Amino acid sequence: MNKQQPKLLDQLSGVMRLKHYSLKTEKSYVPWVRRFIFFHNKRNPQKMGAFDIQSFLSYLAVNQHVAASTHNQALNALVFLYKHVIKMNLVQLTLFVHEDRKDYPLFLYVRKLRRFSLFYRELTI
Repeated sequence: MNKQQPKLLDQLSGVMRLKHYSLKTEKSYVPWVRRFIFFHNKRNPQKMGAFDIQSFLSYLAVNQHVAASTHNQALNALVFLYKHVIKMNLVQLTLFVHEDRKDYPLFLYVRKLRRFSLFYRELTI
């Protein structure tokens, strides 16, 4: 008998239940992961990394104008996915953890994004 591995979103739900996360958290994380996958044209998240997460989060902030709390929720959903479901260590993601941009002028935020992209290029070379 050939058993298939459950789909990624089912795995996400299963791990969240196993770790006793609330149903509300599960219902908020699953749609964010789905949006992330569709944003990248249904690419497998195991083949994506911190740069892809960054591009999705930037899209949410710049094009969708989501609030900081919404942005953090999307970030937390993706961090949970990569850390607990895919079990991929995204060290470079810690360079871009959402900070309250109200405290910083825009040019500093842009400088941080450039630094992140340079760091990412060095890792992939």
